[in-house]
Amino acid sequence: MVDAWRGLAIAGVVLFHFVWDLEFTGFISGIAYHPLWLGFGRVLAGSFMMLVGVGLVLSSRAPFRAGAYLRRLAKISIAAAAITLVTWNVFPATFIYFGILHAITVATLVGSFFLRTPWWLSLASGLAMVLVPSFWQSELFDTRWLAWIGFAQSVPPSNDFVPIFPWVGITLIGMAGTKMLVDRRKESALDRFLPAGHSGDALVWMGKRSLMIYLLHQPIMLAIIIPLAQIL
Repeated sequence: MVDAWRGLAIAGVVLFHFVWDLEFTGFISGIAYHPLWLGFGRVLAGSFMMLVGVGLVLSSRAPFRAGAYLRRLAKISIAAAAITLVTWNVFPATFIYFGILHAITVATLVGSFFLRTPWWLSLASGLAMVLVPSFWQSELFDTRWLAWIGFAQSVPPSNDFVPIFPWVGITLIGMAGTKMLVDRRKESALDRFLPAGHSGDALVWMGKRSLMIYLLHQPIMLAIIIPLAQIL
């Protein structure tokens, strides 16, 4: 189930960046920065953060495998660092200092501490993380060294910014909902919203390779779109 939903989310990310690339190269105008399209991007980010929580809870039903957990965490952390280094060289003014992969790394660590807690504690903690930044910010956090926490009044520019507050709270909310379904043995309820057959298999395939797709899709698309833009 998680792989299929993750596959659907990464397909949305590819579409989102495809539109951004078309606008960046001048093929289209007025779409990539439209509030509705930017909102679509936020929904995708929230989906990934929630799926982190869903995956943590479902995987906790099996015996804990420290090696597999640490390998996954290391892959995401290294990928996040690579994204920062690459974007710092390509887009120094708006490089990604704390994007979705950075947030997923932290969410995986934070969520691990809530695996054995009751669902209501995960829910309450998640809601608190989501709501607190709406009530309190400080200019003390207005630097790239601290903005990633989530309390900045004026966020330094970045091509992708997913701070701990409120986004890790979405992971905890996802954990709470999944715990409730597991307790009632209804964790398969969300499967009914997914396509079956070849479409479902394709989503599962993409979900299992979502990190690879995330890292490679932009270089591949830009390598095709930029030369086309120069020719046309």
